[in-house]
Amino acid sequence: MDFLRPASWEEALAAKAEHPTAVPIAGGTDVMVEINFDHRRPEYLLDLNRVTELQDWHVGAETVQLGASVPYTKIMENLRAELPGLALASHTVASPQIRNRGGVGGNLGTASPAGDAHPALLAADCEVEVESQARGTRLIPIDAFYTGVKRNALEPDELIKSVHIKKADGPQQYSKVGTRNAMVIAVCAFGIALHPETRTVRTGIGSAAPTPIRAKAAEEFLNAALEEGGFWDNGKIITPSVAKQFAELCSGAANPIDDVRGTANYRKHAVGIMARRTLGWTWESYRSGKGRGAEGAA
Repeated sequence: MDFLRPASWEEALAAKAEHPTAVPIAGGTDVMVEINFDHRRPEYLLDLNRVTELQDWHVGAETVQLGASVPYTKIMENLRAELPGLALASHTVASPQIRNRGGVGGNLGTASPAGDAHPALLAADCEVEVESQARGTRLIPIDAFYTGVKRNALEPDELIKSVHIKKADGPQQYSKVGTRNAMVIAVCAFGIALHPETRTVRTGIGSAAPTPIRAKAAEEFLNAALEEGGFWDNGKIITPSVAKQFAELCSGAANPIDDVRGTANYRKHAVGIMARRTLGWTWESYRSGKGRGAEGAA
């Protein structure tokens, strides 16, 4: 196994062009586990730790451009107001040591359905900026990024540079079920974001389907119910029947498997519970006039 260590983004793109099978490594929190258990033995490892621009972020008028290697700890400390759902998800990632090393780019590159960042990214809405030496830069909508089990829309010579995430214009929440409170792969996870500017709600479901997914039928139902009932304007409590139907549709969107962490039936049930709870939390925050941010996660 050869170790490639580019000192700049341009060198990294050149190395990836010359060695398309090279596996990028930054935090290494996923890649090294696979190598240590001999599940993966790449011919080349492409170390991106000296590419400093991947560790930067920029807060714009409407979006946050988040470098692929920005550690979860930095997201928690610096971007809680702009990206509350992702900040909550970051809190649930493994241990402090891993939160100091791992970043969203690794979750996207691995594309595991259990990646903690995925539900928050789907709910917030974002685009993944990728680049190759030959074709230049392109933006991939998050809804088109996950193409299969641990597969994504990257071409062999492309690298993830950053993620352009819409700044929160309303409350966001994130909830995760695990067998313990730390150092655990999600049994299932759920993210929700209210978008008052467009009067829409977006969701994200993790570890309950072959890929991270949105509960689109549930979103469409809730968007219609909120509009028809005038809830965005009157700020009334969402009726139990609406919350129940939303939860059932979220549960129905899941397509999980039985494995050592949980059964498919349990995952579907848990997704519905998390959907109902997080909807209640975010809507209460919206009603109270906070307008953005989130408090607590289950």
